[in-house]
Amino acid sequence: MTISVVVADDQALVRSGLVMILGTAPDIEVVGQAEDGARAVELVRARHPDVVLMDIRMPSMDGLAATRAIAQDPLLATTRVVILTTYDLDEYLFGALQAGAAGFLLKGVAPEDLIRGVRDTAAGESLLAPSATRRLINEFVATHASPEDHDARRRVATLTRREQEVLALMARGLSNGEIAGELIVGENTVKTHVSHVLDKLAARDRVQAVILAYAAGVIDPRETRVIPGR
Repeated sequence: MTISVVVADDQALVRSGLVMILGTAPDIEVVGQAEDGARAVELVRARHPDVVLMDIRMPSMDGLAATRAIAQDPLLATTRVVILTTYDLDEYLFGALQAGAAGFLLKGVAPEDLIRGVRDTAAGESLLAPSATRRLINEFVATHASPEDHDARRRVATLTRREQEVLALMARGLSNGEIAGELIVGENTVKTHVSHVLDKLAARDRVQAVILAYAAGVIDPRETRVIPGR
């Protein structure tokens, strides 16, 4: 199956480079390029791509506003946005989490990692490496977390013990394959558990599920585990 991608960046050279790299993958097709967020939203609504590579700082409408518009559109539920940033810990990344971004990539990413990232995102994987996951989520919780969300705690309580284990491993940034190795189960079994976690938490994707669990106080950010009894 071909993965369709829209690339949004205000720098023509960056867009061209990304398109050129993605063009080397036989299973990826760039279906549109946008120089600003408004054009990106327009293209996404017209072409319903699987993945959007979205720059943060762009004229007219920035990447955060564009990501929010895409994430909140029920007709675009299958489109996943990956934020492109120059910095490893950009202040806008936390806003991107709230806006509905599915992951992050640095603009200096190796070509093979860019391609792998697009494939993983299209497959529902997380694009946050374990170290990035801990830094981003810990900072997010420290600066953005509101008082514990009782509704979120109620939803997490509906998870089975195994689903809670999967959620904790998701919080460490592990892929489905890595989670399967940790739990000594098949990858298809992990995919089923992840799907159940997202459904029960009413989360759009893995990143939102983890953020919801942290903000609700049901995952210990120091140990990345579900807190018993919560």
